Amino acid sequence: MATKYGSTARSRRHGRILIYGSLVVLAAIYLMPLWVMITTSLKSLDEIYGGSFIGLPKAVTFEAWARAWNQACIGTSCTGLQPYFINSLMMVIPAVLLSTGLGALNGYVLTKWRFRGSNLIFGLILFGCFLPFQAVLLPIAQVLGKLGLSGSITGLILVHTVYGLCFTTLFFRNYFVTIPDELVKAAQIDGAGFLRIFISIMLPAALPIIVVSCIWQFTQIWNDFLFGVSFTTGDATPVTVALNNIVNVTMGRKQYNVDMAAAMIAALPTLLVYVVAGRYFVRGLTAGAVKG
Repeated sequence: MATKYGSTARSRRHGRILIYGSLVVLAAIYLMPLWVMITTSLKSLDEIYGGSFIGLPKAVTFEAWARAWNQACIGTSCTGLQPYFINSLMMVIPAVLLSTGLGALNGYVLTKWRFRGSNLIFGLILFGCFLPFQAVLLPIAQVLGKLGLSGSITGLILVHTVYGLCFTTLFFRNYFVTIPDELVKAAQIDGAGFLRIFISIMLPAALPIIVVSCIWQFTQIWNDFLFGVSFTTGDATPVTVALNNIVNVTMGRKQYNVDMAAAMIAALPTLLVYVVAGRYFVRGLTAGAVKG
């Protein structure tokens, strides 16, 4: 009997070692590009050309980070990423707030104030989630031109708000389905109206999915390149477009350390968002996956 239990315990231990060992190997492979980016950005250019990308820097220096932030050449302008980083902030914050707020309102209407054809409308909105960026470039360009918003941050805010509505509506609709209709009916009996119910009952109950929507939209908008390069020009471009221009501009020796530092600067906001709020993202998704 003891032999049987001992064999079972060894099998479990070996299985656990195999599982965790595989996870460690996969994590190392997945994180290797990040390791190369960080170590390369902290090396001098002479050390990079005389050594390897993977090894630790002999002497840590943040000179490449400083150059990437305020000296790197983007086209003919050597201003670094700083103004374009600010452009992305000016774009992403209002776009996230607008798309999340309108998506919450859409989800509220489609679940608690149903009307004839509401399911059809939701199906059409859901269809928008599967439209590739390339399929809407020309129509969006025509609309922005007629509105006089071509080549501007305001136009890009409008584009990301409209394109993100499909996803945020889906998130909030599936979450609000899980909230009992009796709450809305009781509030109506007490005299609460459309907006009062939305603000006082639905939004406080929807905090998990609000976090999900904000993280999703922030990541998608910040990392977008195609809309940024298509609908903005010059000083109005977001940080992803500026990063591409830094990498493609070569004067003398290739500045690998500056390129890697610029890539890290462009990626830091999304990395911080996931580090700080990643667990809330998973909780919010699972909270809205019960029904609908």
